[in-house]
Amino acid sequence: MLGAIAGDVIGSVHEGARTKTKDFPLFTPESRFTDDTVLTVAVANCLLRGRDYVEAFHDYFETYPTAGYGGTYFWWASSRRREPYNSWGNGSAMRVSPVAYVATTLEDVLQEAKRCAQVTHDHEQGIRGAQATAAAVFLARMGSSKEHIRRYTEEQFGYFLDESLDQIRPTYEFDASCQWSVPQSILAFLESSGFEDAIRNAISLGGDADTMACIAGAIAEGYYGGVPAEIAESVLARLDDRLRSVVREFRERYMAS
Repeated sequence: MLGAIAGDVIGSVHEGARTKTKDFPLFTPESRFTDDTVLTVAVANCLLRGRDYVEAFHDYFETYPTAGYGGTYFWWASSRRREPYNSWGNGSAMRVSPVAYVATTLEDVLQEAKRCAQVTHDHEQGIRGAQATAAAVFLARMGSSKEHIRRYTEEQFGYFLDESLDQIRPTYEFDASCQWSVPQSILAFLESSGFEDAIRNAISLGGDADTMACIAGAIAEGYYGGVPAEIAESVLARLDDRLRSVVREFRERYMAS
């Protein structure tokens, strides 16, 4: 999950900037955590404590109301709604990575990813995006090859992953839907040579930078065996004590080697 948070923090300054290059500083004074981090930690908290997802999402929203949520989610959380709102947005995918470390089988990963998604994102595409992301993280951390992850994602979720980033980049625009950001984020991982490169790949598409880097970073962490120490240190330093403590507890319980 720290890989997802790292992608969010690094991508935060590129949100809306249409960055079309991999040549940028990883961290700036403005680099910060956003709603992607807040909700990823909320999911981790649910899995650690056995909490209800809706209650946790409401509570974390109250603590971090200015983290940068989408408009519909803001309305849902601020009014403490309990019913989902049929979203197909990538918010379901950005927060799901902790599921891949708690569930012990791929079937369980898919079931828990659906549970995590559908409390808000009950549209088929919203659920599919969360499941695809969680499955990719699980397969990556279990030692699957990139080719296996690619083919499983295509066959199970109907995503097309045969274009290259160089083919996609020139015309790709900001798109917060699962169907037009999750496949591209997975591809950013598939074309990467390491954890940092996966983050740079995702941001270089010029789209929903923090969320796409969050998804790519989550998969890359599983595949490459963690987050490089210098990146992890810079990311953890940008979290507050509440977020940092949950991240550390989750990693100690579910991710210790």
